[in-house]
Amino acid sequence: MGVLLIADKDKDGRKQLADFFAKAGYQVVETDSAAQVLLDTFKKEAQVVLLSGEFDEIPAAELIPIIKKCNRHLTIILVSNEQSLPQIRKLRSEGIFYHALKPMSAEDKEELKLAVQCAFANTGGMARQH
Repeated sequence: MGVLLIADKDKDGRKQLADFFAKAGYQVVETDSAAQVLLDTFKKEAQVVLLSGEFDEIPAAELIPIIKKCNRHLTIILVSNEQSLPQIRKLRSEGIFYHALKPMSAEDKEELKLAVQCAFANTGGMARQH
């Protein structure tokens, strides 16, 4: 089974997503630290990361190129309310797989779940889907 890393400084939002994806059958790791994201990237434990917001005063957008240099096979889904088209284009060119707005409803969570399923399918990971 593939490992999904949920990286978000918002403890409640992170916990909700972790519970949601654990119930969907994924092995979930949570963190609120840039250092932990990079450590997990080096260890190559996670195949997919949901990356949100800012960590240790470092915007997630600045972490993406570093993460991709550490593990170019890691699939990154950026979860943010950033809606600037030029910024999203820049992030896609740096290697994000998908951009999703922070989930506010059950439909938003289902959209994110589909993106995660596609991300694992792209990695060749063995994500368990229900």
